[in-house]
Amino acid sequence: MSTKDKIIQTSIALFNQHGERAITTNHIASEMGISPGNLYYHFKNKEDILRHIFGLYQSHLKENFTPMDKNLDVMAQLAGYLDSLVELMWRFNFFYNNLTDILGRDKELKAQYLVHQAQLVEQVVAVINGLKYAEVIAIDDCDIEELAHMVKLTVSFWTPYVKAHSKDSSLTKQDIFGGIVKVILLFKPYARGEGLEQLKKLQQECLNKQLEVEQAVA
Repeated sequence: MSTKDKIIQTSIALFNQHGERAITTNHIASEMGISPGNLYYHFKNKEDILRHIFGLYQSHLKENFTPMDKNLDVMAQLAGYLDSLVELMWRFNFFYNNLTDILGRDKELKAQYLVHQAQLVEQVVAVINGLKYAEVIAIDDCDIEELAHMVKLTVSFWTPYVKAHSKDSSLTKQDIFGGIVKVILLFKPYARGEGLEQLKKLQQECLNKQLEVEQAVA
């Protein structure tokens, strides 16, 4: 792994553990055992590091949230999306936890974020349309984009909600699965017949994975 990649990975780990706001470039350099000057050779400042991390976040979404194929098992594809979402929310949880502050300090990053989020809404709309096409859910076309925003809203602000309600402001991977269950619940009121049973099964699978993670940590 190159020094530049190590800086990125160390930054993500420290941001997740201590909060992005509490970590400086000096902390990152010290954790790696390199001089601040060596770090600045690769990145101009912390904002530069954050922009590169956001690039990784975008790449993860692009690679794991490909358009839904109506010719394949729609529920299997949805399960794959949700598994990838767990990893995304866990790996970059600091970004969700301090989103408003990070974007408020960097206009360039906020501009990138807004463009990306508009594209993300379109992706979620495509997933909902796929579920409707497969008759898993029945939803009026005029409500699809609003449901997409609700899904995105739940994902974007789930981790800060959890931390705000935790006595020690902690976050575990089990908590992430709790957020995914909430996403599935958003679809259930629109489910019909076999579709409802499929969503119930997916919800139970998610709860089982949550329990597995909890038992592995214990």
